[in-house]
Amino acid sequence: MHKKDSSSRLKSALRIGRFLIPYRIYESKGPQVVCVNGVQQSMAMWHTFVSRFSGKYRIALFDFPNQGKAKIISGPAQVSLDEQVGILAAVMEKAGVSKDAALCAASWGGVVAAAFASRYPERIKRLVLASLGTRANEKMAETIKKGAVIDMRDRDQMARVLLEAFGENLPVRIKQKIFTQFRAMKEENVRAFYEHGLFVVSSGKLSELVNLKNIKAETTLLYGERDTIIDLADVKFLASQIPNCRIRIVEGVGHFLHLESEAVFDLYADILGSSL
Repeated sequence: MHKKDSSSRLKSALRIGRFLIPYRIYESKGPQVVCVNGVQQSMAMWHTFVSRFSGKYRIALFDFPNQGKAKIISGPAQVSLDEQVGILAAVMEKAGVSKDAALCAASWGGVVAAAFASRYPERIKRLVLASLGTRANEKMAETIKKGAVIDMRDRDQMARVLLEAFGENLPVRIKQKIFTQFRAMKEENVRAFYEHGLFVVSSGKLSELVNLKNIKAETTLLYGERDTIIDLADVKFLASQIPNCRIRIVEGVGHFLHLESEAVFDLYADILGSSL
């Protein structure tokens, strides 16, 4: 079953293998954009994006397992990259996303989006990958390892460690939401979150996970100049590995880009408007 509300938002959920994946489609006659969340971020991270662009673009959102209201029906809490790419592909097919669409992804979501674009190079026109590098820097590795040994019951300390490492530029209201989110997380989801982080730290370069040379989509890497867990030199190297790729450096923000400043949407408007 699915339903539409008064703002032309289609709400539904899709059974994909061992997962139940909620998704939303904001209807418009404009070009299609699919947004891909970062780790432990739900569709809510794109709320201001939707507010800015839903009148111009047809926007599809969804939650991965361990995010929002998505459910793991069977099997382990840890979800592989292959499974996440399969979820993205299934949601795009269900939503009727055309090959002229754009994928806008943040952080780990960029890994999933890049993997999709590499495996299905004819199914997407443009990639906008925010806060993505080829490997964890020392600051990120230190933060994940520090968080992994915190008492599982001390959710405020978990949130505090992450915010101190790379969330200092977030507005107070967003920081408060992150504390609330960690307090509400189930223990298995917390474990999956840190297991994922340790996987990222130990997995080597992105090129070992994704065939970057196979990406045909026009690609833009967005890098916040204050990002503490991704190095600009690494982003430049990543850009050299993807055909038809450019970097846009965003002044005054860090890892969370548009969550830190909605002025970033002017850059999205320029990027999306130039190609769709």
